[in-house]
Order: sequence, then C-alpha cells, then structure tokens
Amino acid sequence: MRLWSLHPRYLDPQGMVALWRETLLAQAVLREQTRGYRNHPQLDRFKAHPAPLDAMSAYLQAIHAEATARGYHFDASKIRPGAPAAPMTVTAGQMTYEWAHLMAKLQTRNPALHERWRATTAPEAHPLLTVHPGDLEPWERP
Repeated sequence: MRLWSLHPRYLDPQGMVALWRETLLAQAVLREQTRGYRNHPQLDRFKAHPAPLDAMSAYLQAIHAEATARGYHFDASKIRPGAPAAPMTVTAGQMTYEWAHLMAKLQTRNPALHERWRATTAPEAHPLLTVHPGDLEPWERP
C-alpha cells in the first residue's frame, strides 16, 4: 500500500488507479470493515489525525478531483462523507524519498511522463498535506 504524499497530478494512469484502490482499502481499514492491513505503517499518519476518517475522505476527494480532471470515472459515492479535515504534515525528506521512488517507477513504466517531470526539483504535496523540514517519516519503510 502506498498512500502518496505527492500531489496526484504526478502519477501515471496506473499509479492513479492504484492510489484510488489502495486509498479505498485504507478507508475500509479505518472504518473497521476489513481485517487486513490494520497495522500497515502508511496508515499511521491518518490514525494520528484528530479525525482520521475525515482526513481520509479529504485525501480521497483530492484524488477524485484529479481523476475527474483527467476524464477518469472514479465513483465518488465510495468516499465516506466527512467534515473538512485539518491539514496533515509531511517532512521534506519524505517528499524527496517519494519523488525518487515515483521517478524510478515512471522511468520504466511511463518514460514520457518521466521526461515531463524529470526536471522538477520541488514537487507539490497532496492538497491535504503541508511540507515541513525533516527527514524520512517514521512510518516509512524504505
């Protein structure tokens, strides 16, 4: 499971579909609707949020907005209705790690998109997240 800290605009079609599906699974985990993945480290940051399900809804809404802008037809009814969520933070080190990880994936999976984003030095974070100084997040398992 990879719940990207990066803005979904950087993902290729396969990455967008995977993010949507994995985030819906994460939402099910937080809603206690599944037994699997309950202790997945990528969920720790959502579990630490004062309103985890609202944060997950906001995270999903941003993915849905990007998908809709691309002409994809993701089913918004799968997103649990939620109140506006307080922003979450992510470290600059985490963003750097994820950017390198994504660029390696794109280099083999989608060379054209890799070329488009290759010169980007400071990618944007997911709209729910704000970046602050720091190393890799403790929940990341490199």
